[in-house]
Amino acid sequence: MNSVADIWTNVLTQLKRDLSETTISTWFDELEAVEIRDFTFYLHCPNDFKKGYVESLFLDNIKAVLHDIFSHDFDVRILDDEEMAIFRSPDQDKRPASAFDSEEFTFETFVVGPSNKLAYAAARSVAEKPASNYNPLFIYGDSGLGKTHLLYAIAHVTRKNNRHSRIAYVKGDDFTNELIQSIRENKNQEFRDKYRQADLLLVDDIQFIAGKRQTQEEFFHTFNNLYESGKQIVLTSDRPPSEMTQLEDRLKTRFEWGLLVDVTPPDFETRLAIVKNKAAMLGIELPESVADFVAQNVTANVRQLEGTINKILAYRDLLGDKADEEAVSRAIKDMLKKSNEYVPTPEAIIDYICKFYNIDEQIIRGQQRQRDAVNGRQIAMYLIRRMTNLSLVDIGKEFGGRDHTTVLHSLEKVEQRMKKDPAFAETVKEITTNINAKK
Repeated sequence: MNSVADIWTNVLTQLKRDLSETTISTWFDELEAVEIRDFTFYLHCPNDFKKGYVESLFLDNIKAVLHDIFSHDFDVRILDDEEMAIFRSPDQDKRPASAFDSEEFTFETFVVGPSNKLAYAAARSVAEKPASNYNPLFIYGDSGLGKTHLLYAIAHVTRKNNRHSRIAYVKGDDFTNELIQSIRENKNQEFRDKYRQADLLLVDDIQFIAGKRQTQEEFFHTFNNLYESGKQIVLTSDRPPSEMTQLEDRLKTRFEWGLLVDVTPPDFETRLAIVKNKAAMLGIELPESVADFVAQNVTANVRQLEGTINKILAYRDLLGDKADEEAVSRAIKDMLKKSNEYVPTPEAIIDYICKFYNIDEQIIRGQQRQRDAVNGRQIAMYLIRRMTNLSLVDIGKEFGGRDHTTVLHSLEKVEQRMKKDPAFAETVKEITTNINAKK
């Protein structure tokens, strides 16, 4: 591969393993490779609709292929005509350095509801008065609920207030990858300067540094340096620090110094507002009944709602279908909330594990320390935590009133053993599959 065009040709060839020829020819025909810079692969697409569709559905596929080619994680940016002109401009400061300059991920485009109201208010406060009230700000919740949107919104306001603010954004696993690369290339100081000289540090999915000793050591000193210098730190995670069983205690403590706020799945009214907001941004006029239909049936997270609107747009523009309930149902059938959707109860999980290990329910819920009883009990706690919405305290109540620290210990034991013992990991996987199969 002698050029970025050759790399893109190779990417397209490998994408055909997972995507159909029709998909490639329909959505990728106007994409042109531009440049690779700082582990970001830049593409240009003059068609705004195709650009948006590829960004919403296929970016992960492109990133996966680039990782296969280079054995390194890449970001992917698709530039429209205006961004492309700026990108080619000799004025370096005007180049689109990140999504922070985009009007898509701002506080104004963030739909606020009961599930995210506190997180939104805290993020706005941090953006307007960094390092004054909540430092660090720690936002946690499941994937697809708007945590990254809030990070970008904070950065957007920070850059708007001070164009020269040094903003460092990184994902937890990328922090590890960059650290490893800096060690390989003997660029440790450059790596440290990048993060320790920032005015605002944003870390997405910080949970991925847990269990990685050297990464945690490096981040500990980065955190201290920024905090003591009066710089703002904002972190997101899929769980609160107390539930990161492999995170060092000194980091847990620091993550809890400021404000912890959670985001939860949106209620119906918020989902409906998100649907209407996204449709308006894309120029779609949705009948009230259709917007209501989508909000009623797509319930998992914001990302699915936005993906649904993109699919409706594709059906309308490519197939000429009207945006009625029948067309929408076809467009989102893989996202619809199934009437027979099965969410196991704690009782169902415990019942299956009792049968798997051939032990009585009283034993698994009790205090007995036989090997099978301990294994079954710990796996049951682990799966109840992963497969239901029960809190640690509520899980403890299912097992004779154990406190939440005991439950956390069980989760940690299972996670550690799964990493070290492939056979045990396979057992947990088998139990999970069989429980999910019981409908």
